[in-house]
Amino acid sequence: VSDLRPSALPGSFDVSRSMFDLRSPPHRFMKRYDSFSSVPSSTSSRKDSQGSNRSLDTITLSGDERDFGRLNVKLCYVSSVEQIWITILHCKELSWPSSCGENPRIYVKGILTLPKPVQFKSSAKEGCNDIEFMETFVFAIKLQSLQAVRLVFKIQTQTPRKKTIGECSLALRELSSEESSHWLDISPPSK
Repeated sequence: VSDLRPSALPGSFDVSRSMFDLRSPPHRFMKRYDSFSSVPSSTSSRKDSQGSNRSLDTITLSGDERDFGRLNVKLCYVSSVEQIWITILHCKELSWPSSCGENPRIYVKGILTLPKPVQFKSSAKEGCNDIEFMETFVFAIKLQSLQAVRLVFKIQTQTPRKKTIGECSLALRELSSEESSHWLDISPPSK
């Protein structure tokens, strides 16, 4: 734990004074390890937007900070036939608003943000925390066109009504013939 008092400036070589004193009798069987204080702020507290310190234990997540899950996709570009192969593997730790019901039908809509966008979508699956899609989409597009665009994924519900519950995206600058796997953090839909 770093000492946050002004006398221990970040980068100074004082040994942190907030360490346990291991010389006292209850700890006499423990070895003492001194280390230089190199962490500029405490790991147990963080400044909030008003600049006050509060324990991480007391932070409650607002709607924009909670974990919406992750999407796993694989990409490959076959240059001999100028095709991009996009495989939607699965969503993990997926969450959705209670307004969507307990088990909504969920699918992934993909968009290649070309001047004339290319759109595709997976089949709809019953909503759960871990949904397997295992679906591949193939498009014939020149590599130069793809390297300047993004691949956007929208996680959407089909029932009770169509609604975007999260999204994520990926730049296609480094497409190659070697298949690459990506874990994308799902964010709340942009307004």
